[in-house]
Amino acid sequence: MNPTQKYEQEKIQSEQDHHTPTAAAMISHILSNLVIHRTKLKQARAYLKGNQRGYLETKLPTIIVKEDELFDELSQLVLDEGELIPTTTAEFVDYAMIKESGQLKYESAEKMLTEMVTDFATQKLFVTRGIVLAEKEGKYGLAEWLKGLYAWLNHQLYTWQSYLGKDIQEGLMEEE
Repeated sequence: MNPTQKYEQEKIQSEQDHHTPTAAAMISHILSNLVIHRTKLKQARAYLKGNQRGYLETKLPTIIVKEDELFDELSQLVLDEGELIPTTTAEFVDYAMIKESGQLKYESAEKMLTEMVTDFATQKLFVTRGIVLAEKEGKYGLAEWLKGLYAWLNHQLYTWQSYLGKDIQEGLMEEE
């Protein structure tokens, strides 16, 4: 098979996995959410205004680096399982449930932070689904790693909701 045929086969398999769903399909959403979220964090870092800027300028780079590490580690674990990962910008945009907005950079710092918190909660929804699917499929290494990601996301929710003066679940949708 040539590269074009292999990629066409990959797209067919990916489409099937997303309709089943599988752990690998769910993880492609997790990876894509991480990519888009990193971009949004960089946007916030560049455009934050007001009193929060000084504090957040020191915190956001740490989260960006951590999400880079998480993306790389999770990608390798999926590849170790013989599964496919998204690798193109189009795939990341298609699979991400977190959405970008050019207008966000003009919003208040509180609006940017509130959206950041919502994005962490969205990521957590996909992680919980990924854990269930990985365990069901006997991909225990992936399931364990995803549990660590779940804990990290929970800590981010606690940290940033506290910073905004809210309880951890305040203003967030509960998973059904």
